[in-house]
Amino acid sequence: MNTFTHEIPFPDATVITVNGVDLEVFEAGHENAGNPIVLCHGWPDLAYTWRFQIPALVAAGYHVIAPNQRGFGNSTRPEEVVDYDIEHLTGDLAALLDHFGYERATFIGHDWGAFIVWSFTLLYPHRVDRVVALSLPYLARGEMPWLDFMEAVLGSDYYFVHFNKQPGVADAVFDAEPARFINNLYRRDEPLMPPKPGMALIETARDTAPLGEPLLSENELAVYESAFKHSGFTGGINWYRNLNRNWHLLADADPIIHQPALMIYGLRDAVARSEQLSAFVPNVEELSFDSGHWVQQERRSETTNAILEWLDRNPAS
Repeated sequence: MNTFTHEIPFPDATVITVNGVDLEVFEAGHENAGNPIVLCHGWPDLAYTWRFQIPALVAAGYHVIAPNQRGFGNSTRPEEVVDYDIEHLTGDLAALLDHFGYERATFIGHDWGAFIVWSFTLLYPHRVDRVVALSLPYLARGEMPWLDFMEAVLGSDYYFVHFNKQPGVADAVFDAEPARFINNLYRRDEPLMPPKPGMALIETARDTAPLGEPLLSENELAVYESAFKHSGFTGGINWYRNLNRNWHLLADADPIIHQPALMIYGLRDAVARSEQLSAFVPNVEELSFDSGHWVQQERRSETTNAILEWLDRNPAS
C-alpha cells in the first residue's frame, strides 16, 4: 500500500510467512503485547477497511493484527481453488497467532471475514476469546450444501452461484476496471431497490450511473485500485468457489459458538439478518445502524464506539 494516499495514519506492512503462504500484515499497538485482536476483512476488501478502528483499538490497549488474507494485496495468491477453502483460511489465522506467540485472541470480521471468524471459532474454539461480526451473521450449516441451496432458491445468476458455474467470467469484468467496480460497489445512502435480472455484480461493475454517493474519497479509492490492479480479483473470488467444500469440512464441528459475540448489522445492507442467531450463538448481542454493507467505514464512529463499549463489558477470559 502507498501510505501517502492515506488520509489517516495506517500501519506499515510486514510480510509474514505462515501456513505455507506470505501474508501482508498491518500491525499496531506493539506496546500492548499480550492483548491481541485480529481483524479480518471480507471481499472485495483489504485490511485497509479497518483504518478507522485501528487507532481506537490501540488507544484502548489492544495489540492489533490486521492481515491482507491470502488472495489479497501483496499476500500470496495460490493458483489452486482448493487452497482457499476454510481449512486453509482458518489455518492462516492459527499460524498467525503462533507467529506472535498468542494462544488466544479476540477476532473481528466483516463480510467474508465474518464467515472466516465464525468458522475459525468452530474449528479452533480454544483460540478465541470473543467474536465481533459485521454484516454477515453466523451461517447455519443446514441439510443441503450452501451453493446447492442458493442455486435452488436464488437461481444460477446469483453471484455466489455464477462465480462457480462460470469461472473466470466475473473475474475478467472486475479486473478490467477495478477502480470503477470498487467505486460502484462502495456506496452510501443507496436506496433499497428490487434486484435486477442478470448477474448483479457484473452489472454493478459496468454501471455508468451508480445510485447513492461514493463512500471512498479519491485517495481511499486509489489504495483499493492499486491493490486490486496488483492482485486481481480471482484469489478472493476463490473463497466463494469453496463454499460447498466448506460445508463438508465443517460437518464434524460443534455448530454452537460458545464465546461472547457481538453482531452488527447495517439496516440498508442487502445481506439478510439472521432470525435464529441466538440458537447457534447463545451469548450474542445484536446491534443495527442506519448503514449499507460497509458499516465499519460508513458508520465509522458508531461502529468503533459500539465495539469498544462491548469489549469493555465482555473482558477476555
